[in-house]
Amino acid sequence: MVNRRRAAFAGAATVVFLLTAGCGSSGKTGNNAQGANVQPAGDTKDIGTGYGSDYGASSTGGYGADQAGAKKGEPAKELAVRSDGKLGPIVTDSKGFTLYRFDKDTAQPPKSNCDGACAITWPAVPADDATASAGIKPELLGEVIRTDGTRQLTLAGWPVYRYAMDTQAGDTKGHGVGGTWNALAPDGKKAGQQAATAPPAPSATPTQNQVSDVALSVTDNDELGKIIVDGKLRTLYRFSKDSAWPMKFACLDACLNTWKPAKPVDKTKVRGVASKLVSTVTRPDGTKQLAIDCWPVYWFTGDEKPGDINGQGKMGLWFAVTQGGKKAGAGS
Repeated sequence: MVNRRRAAFAGAATVVFLLTAGCGSSGKTGNNAQGANVQPAGDTKDIGTGYGSDYGASSTGGYGADQAGAKKGEPAKELAVRSDGKLGPIVTDSKGFTLYRFDKDTAQPPKSNCDGACAITWPAVPADDATASAGIKPELLGEVIRTDGTRQLTLAGWPVYRYAMDTQAGDTKGHGVGGTWNALAPDGKKAGQQAATAPPAPSATPTQNQVSDVALSVTDNDELGKIIVDGKLRTLYRFSKDSAWPMKFACLDACLNTWKPAKPVDKTKVRGVASKLVSTVTRPDGTKQLAIDCWPVYWFTGDEKPGDINGQGKMGLWFAVTQGGKKAGAGS
């Protein structure tokens, strides 16, 4: 009788696995495997080459009407730090758009010298509603009054801008333009200086040289509020047919062609998400998967660019994950 019960259990369509400690089990957490599975922060983009002027692109450049990202005059909200393969740590707005500083400005005292046509190509970031996340000291945030009377955000005294030719989150096309524009480092200095002067990483572990500074973070979505994204700024989702306890995986076989299990992350590279919510679970095939609040999470192949939420509400079963680990737009 016992053997028959075991066979029936093994043949069930939905395979049940116990979670690590923190999700109800008294077993070991398995955190020793997390450090080797960190997702990169995002694809490195080609750096802008100057466009032949101090200001860079023509005054007709724009963010792209179809982008859910930065727009002229839009507040930065919660500033974030992400790692760029060439520039090292850089500062972005809440939607992942790179923020810049101008060498012809001054920091002590703060003063912006980008007006007129310059301000069309390099829109000033408003000081309203700007906050610092992990990696940025809040006391470095400030403001300066522009010649038109508006208040512009400053970082370590330097006025902060976006670049009109950055059309999607992760772009760094403005860095190096005219030899006077640079992406901002978290301390307000020019990005890339730390990467250029830092000693090389140990050659014994070459994969660590490519590890992102941010493997998991939070972005502010206009429709859903604060939701969790992976290191490539892809929205993460949970599946209502899965179960947190007891652990149950319902997305198997063909489902995995559309919904890809998120890789485990190093908890030291998580920003904006409570450490206690982050864990690693083992799938039926033995692979490891990231879990948020004990729920396995996935990214959606139908999301074409960072910030997309095309998977939200699919079949009434798939939901983006809130900063607190709940289903976005679904109450709990």
